[in-house]
Amino acid sequence: MAEPIRVLVVEDDPVAADAHVLYVGRVPGFVAVGKAHTGAEARRILDRTPVDLLLLDLHLPDVHGLQFARSLRAAGHQADVIAVTSARDLAVVREGVSLGVVQYVLKPFTFATLRDRLIRYSEFRAAVGEASGQDEVDRALAALRAPTPAALPKGLSAPTLERVTIALRESKEGLTAAALAESVGISRITARRYLEHLVEAGRAGRSPLYGQVGRPELVYRWGKR
Repeated sequence: MAEPIRVLVVEDDPVAADAHVLYVGRVPGFVAVGKAHTGAEARRILDRTPVDLLLLDLHLPDVHGLQFARSLRAAGHQADVIAVTSARDLAVVREGVSLGVVQYVLKPFTFATLRDRLIRYSEFRAAVGEASGQDEVDRALAALRAPTPAALPKGLSAPTLERVTIALRESKEGLTAAALAESVGISRITARRYLEHLVEAGRAGRSPLYGQVGRPELVYRWGKR
């Protein structure tokens, strides 16, 4: 059997880092060999651990992700990069191409989105030998390009999921479905669907809110509980 592709998760948010490690471990042919919350920590891991692919957050507390990727290339590290970012600046995308960034994943993303990118990367990586012609070169490069975004569960949209995620992350005390619905401008039922999706994805936790008459309401918090 082929050796698994070794992935280092570099993400400053501990909850997101844990989720990304979990996601990587669920994709056959990939193994997470570590996680780092800063560029300096990632560099120390890279200096002692073989890594094939970085799942790299571009906004680290001590260095911008592209600057970090540039320093790795200068030091001779050859690991490819899948950039993870909430930024949508296409100039950043263009700059990343020359630094070994093979894919971009916009936050927040689902397991299905990352799985699709990892599988495409493995297909690209598996293309070896000499191409017989232009068509074969084109097919190898096309393996990295997703024709359509990975689908969310029916009835959920990526823009609304992003708004829900931001609202939940910014709430230190957590949110009920009713509070989220008012904050984001959606119905309570819809808010609960997005919150449950985040729970199922391992990005949020829920617990009963006691101290009120009747059935206790659920409060959702960013991170596992």
